[in-house]
Amino acid sequence: MPKYKTHRASAKRFKKTANGGLKSANAYTSHRFHGKTKKQRRQLRGTSMMNHTTLKTYTQMLSR
Repeated sequence: MPKYKTHRASAKRFKKTANGGLKSANAYTSHRFHGKTKKQRRQLRGTSMMNHTTLKTYTQMLSR
């Protein structure tokens, strides 16, 4: 059997945490900031943990 390959697009966008979670950058951060409040812009900076509903799908992509 050949080895599974990691999904490279996912590997560049998501990082695994020590407890098995995934963290990624937030969406809605590229343009149209005039329509967002200062609080929204501030909270979109940095990274956030991935939702548990999509966690299984992306974990499989990274572990193959």
